[in-house]
Amino acid sequence: MSRPQTRIALLMEHIRAQIAARTLLPGARLPSVRQQAGLAGVSVSTVVEAYERLAAENLIVSRPGAGFFVSGPVAPLDLTRMAAGVDRAIDPLWISRQSLDADDRVLKPGCGWLPESWMYEEGMRRALRRAARASTPLLTDYGTPAGHPGLRHLLLRRMALAGIHATPAQIMLTESGTQAIDLICRFLLQPGECVLVDDPCYFNFHALLRAHRVKVIGVPYTATGPDLAAFEEALHLHSPRLYITNAGIQNPTGATLSPATAHRLLKMAEASDLVIVEDDIFADFERQPAPRLAAFDGLSRVIQIGSFSKSISASVRCGYIAARPDWIDSLIDLKIATSFGGGGLAAEIVLATLTDSGYRRHMESVRGRLAVAMQATLGQLAQVGITPWHTPHAGMFLWCRLPAGAEATAVSHACLEQGIILAPGNAFSQSGTAGDFLRFNVSRSTDPKLITVLKGVLAGV
Repeated sequence: MSRPQTRIALLMEHIRAQIAARTLLPGARLPSVRQQAGLAGVSVSTVVEAYERLAAENLIVSRPGAGFFVSGPVAPLDLTRMAAGVDRAIDPLWISRQSLDADDRVLKPGCGWLPESWMYEEGMRRALRRAARASTPLLTDYGTPAGHPGLRHLLLRRMALAGIHATPAQIMLTESGTQAIDLICRFLLQPGECVLVDDPCYFNFHALLRAHRVKVIGVPYTATGPDLAAFEEALHLHSPRLYITNAGIQNPTGATLSPATAHRLLKMAEASDLVIVEDDIFADFERQPAPRLAAFDGLSRVIQIGSFSKSISASVRCGYIAARPDWIDSLIDLKIATSFGGGGLAAEIVLATLTDSGYRRHMESVRGRLAVAMQATLGQLAQVGITPWHTPHAGMFLWCRLPAGAEATAVSHACLEQGIILAPGNAFSQSGTAGDFLRFNVSRSTDPKLITVLKGVLAGV
C-alpha cells in the first residue's frame, strides 16, 4: 500500500503541474513564501522546503531580495498534466486511446463512430478503384491550396440545400474536422483568451482547446440549444472570442437547436463580437434538418466546418471550412504554413463516394438502423434503471443518467475490466457536473453482454 504524500511533496507536484501546463512560464515569479503558505494552506516552513527542493531540481531559481522564479526553457506541452486533478479514466485523450487501441473482442458503446459493418464499404471500394485509374498527378502531387475544386463545388450545393449560400471563395478543404478547428483556433485565438463550449460537448473539443492554452467555459445545454441566460452571463463575465458547438445533432446529447434559440443566440453573438464555429459532422444522419446558425447568419460571424469520418470513412481523412472570403484566404495561408498542401486523393475518394448512386440509399438504411437501435437500447437500459436525459429524433447518441448512487467513472472502470469501453459524463462536461451520466452509441449498444455487465456492476453500487 502506497504511503500518502507529504504536504511538501503535494505542493511541489502542484507547482510542477503549473509549469508543465505553462501556467507558469520561464521567468515568472512564484508567490512569496508567505503568500504561497496562505494560498496552499500550509506552514511557511513547508513552502521554504518545497521551494528549495524545486530549486535543487533546477525547476525554479532563487534571486536574493527578489524571490523565486521559474527557470529553464518552456516546458514541453503535456496535455494530460494540463488537466491536473482529473481522473485519467474521464480524460478525453485516455478515452480516445482506449477506443482506438481496442481489438474486435472489446465492446465499445462509449466510442463515437459506427461499426465498420455499417459503413459504405461497397461505395468506398468503387471510389478507390476509380481513383486508382486516375491520372498520375492525383496519385502523387500536392493538392491545390483551397482543395479539390469538384468536392468544394459539391459541398457548396449541399450547403445550399440547408440554406447556406456561399461562393467558391468561401470554402476550403482540410485534412479533417479536427484540423479545421485547429486552424481556426490558430487563426483567431491567443493563449489565455476565452472560448465557450456546450456543457456537455464533444470531449475532444476540450483536449484541442487545452492544446491552444485558452480558457474554456462551459454553457449548460438544453433540449433546444444552449441555456440562453447562462450564455448571456458568460458573454458578460468572460468576453469570449469563440463559441464552438455542433450543428444539427449535438454530441453527446442528441438534442437539436430550435429556431427561436438560434435567433436569440445570433443576436447575442453580434452584440458581443463573438465568432461561432458550427461543426456539421452529423448532417447526413438527420431525418429532418435542424436550423443552421450559418444559414441564419450568412457566414458572417459563423464559421461552418464538417468532415466525413462518421458517414464515409475515418481512414480517408477529409474535412472543410466555410467562412468569410477574407478569412478563408488567411486560413489557406495558415494551412500551407502548417501542412503545406492537402492531398487531393482523399478528396477525390470522398467526392466519388458522395456522388455514387448508392450513397443516398445507404444513408437512408443507416438512419433506419439507428432508429431501431435507439429504441432497442432505450429498452435495454431501462431494465437496469438507466434513463435518457433526452430522446433524440436521430443520430447515434443517447445521453443517459445512471441510477441514484451510481458514479459514471467507477462504473466505467468496472466495465472496462470486463471488456466494455464506456464514455463517462464528466469527459464531456467542462464544469464536472455530469458525474452520473454516460454517453451510449446505440449502434454499439445492442449486444446482450452490455446489459448483463451493467446489471452486475450497478448491483454492486
